[in-house]
Amino acid sequence: MTTLDHVKSLLGEVLQLGPRAETLTADTPLLGSLPEFDSMAVATVIAGLEDRFDIVIEDDDLSVEVFETVGSLCALVDDKLHEAA
Repeated sequence: MTTLDHVKSLLGEVLQLGPRAETLTADTPLLGSLPEFDSMAVATVIAGLEDRFDIVIEDDDLSVEVFETVGSLCALVDDKLHEAA
């Protein structure tokens, strides 16, 4: 399973997207585009990413750009996985 697959799965669970989760791509916009993606969802997604990938996401790692698209969120995860390796 790729990072994108894991992130899509997590977003689908957290946002309760149901079958819509399968339509997410790396280019799918997040903030401002998915009404379910609010501040509480952001916190839950961050915690879920840390648990699922066994990474630590620091406050300094977070910016609006990270949550622009599914792909930018995946890039953060990949960067954190690379740092841990």
